[in-house]
Amino acid sequence: MNSIQELFQKKDKELLSIYFTCGYPKLEDTTQVISALEQSGVDFIEVGLPYSDPLADGPTIQYSSQRALENGVNLDIIFDQLLTVKKTNKTPLVLMGYLNQMLKYGEEKFCQKVVECGIDTLIFPDLPMVEFENHYKELFEKYGLTNVFLITHNTSNERIRKIDSYSKAFIYVVASASITGAKGDISNNQVLYFERIKAMNLKSKLIIGFGISDKQTFKTACEYANGTIIGSAFIKSLGNNGVDKINDFIKPIIS
Repeated sequence: MNSIQELFQKKDKELLSIYFTCGYPKLEDTTQVISALEQSGVDFIEVGLPYSDPLADGPTIQYSSQRALENGVNLDIIFDQLLTVKKTNKTPLVLMGYLNQMLKYGEEKFCQKVVECGIDTLIFPDLPMVEFENHYKELFEKYGLTNVFLITHNTSNERIRKIDSYSKAFIYVVASASITGAKGDISNNQVLYFERIKAMNLKSKLIIGFGISDKQTFKTACEYANGTIIGSAFIKSLGNNGVDKINDFIKPIIS
């Protein structure tokens, strides 16, 4: 059983996850951000690996990645930071990156480092299903890692069922068909999409992301899923207000 499955055994509704970019706003902020998020009471944390070509990310997260890379962050530094915070952090971490980052670092070495950091759940938005089935499923299982798949309103029911059969943590329900970023209120079309997925009675837990930004969108999304991930809105707040004000962002959402 992985850390996210254990979390769901304790709590299976209105979970809040926060995405942040390692090395942003400052290179050394990674450990401080994780510690502050844990203290604020979030349920799990999505650790973003800065990348020069983040296909799924909107301008806010793209900017944070650019800044982090300019700060000098790299995978070795990130793994060292995660090893440091592992000593005190009790909140489950999910690592989000892109396939090319793992390929350049070395697949086996990457998986080993992830496990050393106490992480057992990965999100690779650009990992093709056929590549997962032919290679990465076996590799991840070797290291006790589980992969989270994303679905959108265009994902066929057949593919969703297949993803459900492979999922050991949760299914990432992409609320918007576009890139990440705060979008305002949840639309009627999004609600219809959420209702369709919920009506499928999947075995997997559902976490909604992309466009969730405040208490209202959090609460609405949680009517159709087990929880949500907030990314761009948090990154924007972090950039404007700093690490010291993280609880000021989280508290109004979960109170």
